[in-house]
Amino acid sequence: MATENNYDAIIIGSGQAGSPLASALPAAGLRTALVELSHVGGTCINEGCTPTKTMVASARVAYLSRRGADYGVTTGPVSVDMKRVRQRKRAIVDRFRNGKQHSFERTPGLDLIFGEASFTGPKSIQVRLNSGETRLLTAENIFINTGGRPARPEVEGLESVPTLDSTSIMELAELPEHLIVLGGGYIGLEFGQMFQRFGSRVTIIQRGEKLLAREDDDVAAEVLRILSEDGVEFLLGHTPTRVTQKEDGRLVLTVRTKAGEEKELEGSHILLAGGRLPNVEKLNLAAAGIKTGKGGFVEVNERLETSVPGVYALGDVKGGPAFTHISYDDYRIIRTNLLEGGNATTNERLLPYTMFIDPQLGRIGLSESDARAQGRSIKVAKMPMNYVARALEMDESRGFMKAIVDAESGLILGATVLGIEGGELMATLQMAMMGKVPYYILRDAIFAHPTLAESLNNLFSLFGD
Repeated sequence: MATENNYDAIIIGSGQAGSPLASALPAAGLRTALVELSHVGGTCINEGCTPTKTMVASARVAYLSRRGADYGVTTGPVSVDMKRVRQRKRAIVDRFRNGKQHSFERTPGLDLIFGEASFTGPKSIQVRLNSGETRLLTAENIFINTGGRPARPEVEGLESVPTLDSTSIMELAELPEHLIVLGGGYIGLEFGQMFQRFGSRVTIIQRGEKLLAREDDDVAAEVLRILSEDGVEFLLGHTPTRVTQKEDGRLVLTVRTKAGEEKELEGSHILLAGGRLPNVEKLNLAAAGIKTGKGGFVEVNERLETSVPGVYALGDVKGGPAFTHISYDDYRIIRTNLLEGGNATTNERLLPYTMFIDPQLGRIGLSESDARAQGRSIKVAKMPMNYVARALEMDESRGFMKAIVDAESGLILGATVLGIEGGELMATLQMAMMGKVPYYILRDAIFAHPTLAESLNNLFSLFGD
């Protein structure tokens, strides 16, 4: 028997847009239902940012421990206890997740409902509760924040062998002897370097001829050089075609080169790191008339509204850049428009992101290739990190900085920082872009010495006076 409840708003999914919305809507006097399938916090807290960066930190400690002699510090043999790494990761995730759930449970005007939601009409959903019962919910405003999941490539035999994805690999209790990674994007590179530092042999297979398809060629080439220097093996321009499992449990992957040649690789584990899919299959979007586009992602306008008025999609489920901070900005747009009477849109918002390899890759705004493709008149400043005093003092001088500047106005159009704390340096440039500060102000600014930020003096001095 189904129980019906009428709300002012329904949020499906408690990711980085749904969670703050679940606080803001009730605070504005709107009776709100938050429907969550399993655990609160979305991908970021449970399977994404929080656990992966926790493990990246453990891998960096192992890396620095092995480099002790470079700093005049004598250390003994370094080993990694994966069970302890996993325990530390779980503890931090549990702390974040439980804190968020307790906050929801104490929020007046908010009902936290655990179950599987599906639309029965434009303004109604059915929730199959985890207890087995069913509830019918209605609301004038519905927000879809169901996120995404790892995609599975089409490779013969893949369904018949054990594989890892970006979630399950973090639950390993033992270190893979040879990890084969399918995908040379952001996820594959972060995990590849991480497990190499833990002590695994790592081979990354990329269908394209370069890593990181969205980055400039010089950036991709430098990332390849750095990770190869660390010991990660790469097979670029190779397509996985078939996988089998031997009697001893080892996996044999067949790959094809662009020339049509086939070769076999033998490994202990395979990580699937080739993109993500939206979690929409069980939502029954057709019952509400909600349109989806390529890949099944929910189509939205610049105000995040779907094809059904009053129904919105936020975060990864709508496609586009799958970053936590973009999902949170989606929440800001909804809050501004629905609760504050504003007119916020996704048009021309800056897109910062950081890939947490070591050294980090921080990116903001236009890449050099993007700017040239648009026919812009630009100036490019590029400086290796071994020109940065602080990086040399820390013996962390791999990578480079690059800034794209409008040739007439001097405004910064974009930047790439592949270097120690690249994400933090990128954020400094982002603030200059947000404030429309021309490059020569940073060139002539007084930064504390010795900091990484003072490298901006030298970077922009490359343009001259």
